[in-house]
Amino acid sequence: MAAWLLGAGTAAAAESFSVSVSSWPAGNWVLLGAAVLILGSLGGVFLERRGRNHDRRLLEGGLETTAIRQITAPDGEIFFSNAACVRTFGKGVPIAAALQQRCREGDRQSIVDAALGAERDGRAVIEVETVEGNAGSPRVLQVEVTTLPAPGGVVWRVVDCTEERGRAVAAMKDLAALRLVLDQVPVGLYAVDAAGRFMFANGTFSAWLGAAGNQLTSGLGLSDVTALPGPDTPWDALGDRSPAGGGRVRFRGPGGKLLDGLVVQQRALRPDGGSLTCAAVMDLGREAAAAVGPEGRRLPILLDEAPLGVALVDAQGRIGACNQAFRVLSGGEQWVGRNLDDLVHPEDRPILAENLKHPGRGGGKPPQLRFQGSGERVASLFAAADEAASAHGGLVAYFVDVTEQRRLETQVAQSAKMQAVGQLAGGIAHDFNNLLTAMIGFCDLLLLRHRAGDQSFADIMQVKQNANRAAGLVRQLLAFSRQQTLQPRVLNIADVLGELSHLLRRLIGENIELEMVHGRDLHAVRVDHGQLEQVIINLAVNARDAMPEGGKLTIRTANVAVGPGGLPRREIVPEGDYVRIEVADTGTGIGPDIVDRIFEPFFSTKEVGSGTGLGLATVYGIVKQTGGFIFVDSAPAQGATFGIYLPRHLGQAAETTSRRDAEAGLGQDLTGIGTVLLVEDEDAVRLFGARALRNKGYNVLEARSGEAALEIIGSHQGSIDLMITDVVMPRMDGPTLIRRIRGFRPDMKVIFISGYAEDDFRRRLDQNADIYFLAKPFSLKQLAGKVKEVMREGEA
Repeated sequence: MAAWLLGAGTAAAAESFSVSVSSWPAGNWVLLGAAVLILGSLGGVFLERRGRNHDRRLLEGGLETTAIRQITAPDGEIFFSNAACVRTFGKGVPIAAALQQRCREGDRQSIVDAALGAERDGRAVIEVETVEGNAGSPRVLQVEVTTLPAPGGVVWRVVDCTEERGRAVAAMKDLAALRLVLDQVPVGLYAVDAAGRFMFANGTFSAWLGAAGNQLTSGLGLSDVTALPGPDTPWDALGDRSPAGGGRVRFRGPGGKLLDGLVVQQRALRPDGGSLTCAAVMDLGREAAAAVGPEGRRLPILLDEAPLGVALVDAQGRIGACNQAFRVLSGGEQWVGRNLDDLVHPEDRPILAENLKHPGRGGGKPPQLRFQGSGERVASLFAAADEAASAHGGLVAYFVDVTEQRRLETQVAQSAKMQAVGQLAGGIAHDFNNLLTAMIGFCDLLLLRHRAGDQSFADIMQVKQNANRAAGLVRQLLAFSRQQTLQPRVLNIADVLGELSHLLRRLIGENIELEMVHGRDLHAVRVDHGQLEQVIINLAVNARDAMPEGGKLTIRTANVAVGPGGLPRREIVPEGDYVRIEVADTGTGIGPDIVDRIFEPFFSTKEVGSGTGLGLATVYGIVKQTGGFIFVDSAPAQGATFGIYLPRHLGQAAETTSRRDAEAGLGQDLTGIGTVLLVEDEDAVRLFGARALRNKGYNVLEARSGEAALEIIGSHQGSIDLMITDVVMPRMDGPTLIRRIRGFRPDMKVIFISGYAEDDFRRRLDQNADIYFLAKPFSLKQLAGKVKEVMREGEA
């Protein structure tokens, strides 16, 4: 038993021990028992430790490999590091800390992420690159981090894979070199799998089909790029449906590019048991071009780069081939193999069918067809028989893109129509101005004798008020024809709109929301303040009428820089800086059938009696006379947006005095003295003007023409302080008269009266401060006020 307890004695020793103690006294047995217990415990501990050390040596032996290994406790204490770890990082150094010091800066966070990933997922593997400095070249290390189960711990394993990575890079370089060689060979090469999908296509084959990069191997199949087999090639010879074969095949690239090729193919087995069909392709077109020389080779290239679209069409109207210009015209879609009818607008298909049925018939203007799917492009069609396929009814269709030409023709026609209507409106307005001047003037003369309370006073006022209403309509006509008198000032659009916002809110009503959005640092513009307000008011009223159930009116302003190409889809706008004013509503919109007529005078979609039809015409004329442009974008039920472009003013702001301000400064006393020569070919206007001025105290000389005025000036004995003359008169007009008088009376002051714009006659005269202007129709008060204003300046 002692031998078992001690675990170190032999059986003989045990027997000797038992004999020698047989005669011990009883007290010694107690001591012996205690000794046996103590020695037994020590022996058990010894045996347990020897077993653990044996297991530890076995574990350490298994971990002593070429890989660097380290085991750490949950608290980070190193439990074990193998010899490779100690040699590489040093004794007692944690692998994580050592890698943080030696790896590239970009990989340091990856080590932290790997430790966190292992704690979350149980295992993480990363690759880092060490920086060895001058001691050696950088090394590539694979780091594996594994979390142990309870009670926990982390196992770090690091493997140097630098040599393995080098071999992989070398293999990749060899593969890239091989791919480069295959891409450069003058033969098309491809491989497809059992389903016909491209697994490989060299650069030559891709270029022949117009495919970019790896486009063919990105999901395309052989059936996607084959048009029709050649005359001596059965369809089953293509792809994997035959172990070997070949023949002439027509390929069609993703963009429609055609390739007539001679194909030789062979089936091959893959390592995984599948199969591939490997093929080599020769470009028969290139071979034929080589046979006809350099000029023959250039012809297909020139045809594909020609600025007009060319398509080969068979007897059924199917497109067999087309060039690049045709593809652009058709919106870039793949049309080879489809019918030409599908390309044009349904309304133009009968015209297309007639021209394809009788190609080259007649020498008139070629038909223009609208293309679908390309933004409504328009092209002229020229059809001719294809000599190479004439036996089968083949045609060559030539298409000339005339979209821009047609757009410009439409704009020129619209501009010419608006100009003609404007000239007519301006002529009518001028005649009406003479009549209205006489009507308003004689009403003023009658009111001098019939004061308020007189029986005739109300009747005269009715005549004058209706004459003034007629004068307003005439001003709108002149605005449309760009012949009204403007008083431009340098303004800030945001300030004008801000002052106008309260009036606009009252005009549009409470059921319409008004929003104003102003751009930053708006440019200054030079416009007539009152006319600009009239433009905005007219557009706002139109928007209100288009939203009977309510809606939203938005006015936006912004600076716009127009480049050399003008504005997209707009008439030609000169290059420069502009301020854009957009007036947008959410109303009923404008239909395409009337959108081109909305700026015509007297055109209106409102009910009879609801408007004059001059609102938008006035807007158009004012904007144009200011040097700006106006456009509209609208569709039924989608609202309308009017865009106004006013040119930026680069000069300094100048103080201007309006006619109303001048009148206000004169007060009520309009009497005066002096001699006035009144030259007017319209008898009624001349009679009213003479009576009005005589009534105010002036001596008036009358002349019916420019020639008569020269005779009066030559024969009059006294001085003539002021001449008032019409601008447009028979034989000698007002500006010509003034130039004649300046030769011998350079100091004579002149007031021009006209229903046309002031700029029209000022362009024909030298700039002179002694020339003034009064627009027709005018009242007695306005005439007398202008005369007294000029007389006072002469006295000063």
